[in-house]
Amino acid sequence: MSYHACVWIDQKQAKVFEITTAEAEEVKLHDTRPVHHLHRKADHVGLGTVEMDHAMLEAVGKALGKAKAILIVGPGKAKTVLAGYLNEHFPEVAKKVWDIKPSDHPTDAQVVAAARDYFHKADRMH
Repeated sequence: MSYHACVWIDQKQAKVFEITTAEAEEVKLHDTRPVHHLHRKADHVGLGTVEMDHAMLEAVGKALGKAKAILIVGPGKAKTVLAGYLNEHFPEVAKKVWDIKPSDHPTDAQVVAAARDYFHKADRMH
């Protein structure tokens, strides 16, 4: 069965919501690496950032395999990193990404409600 999917993602975790008209099911995925504290240095561009966990991105790509439409939301650059990873490693899934939108840290219910509203409007255009 195909469904709409919404992914909320940041640097440390991803939540994949499988959304049908009647219900929403959530899959939580986390960065599996140990926590390392970074010390930033002035005048050194790019230092102080950690690359996203490829195991987590891989798990998200696999979780989205049966989705018919995908919305990616989240703070910072994690959402675009995921989109790029999908383009490179899961091109068939990447074709199903309808939009990428910024989002702070909403509750799960708020993510599902916003995704349902988005897909309700977007279904007419696709």
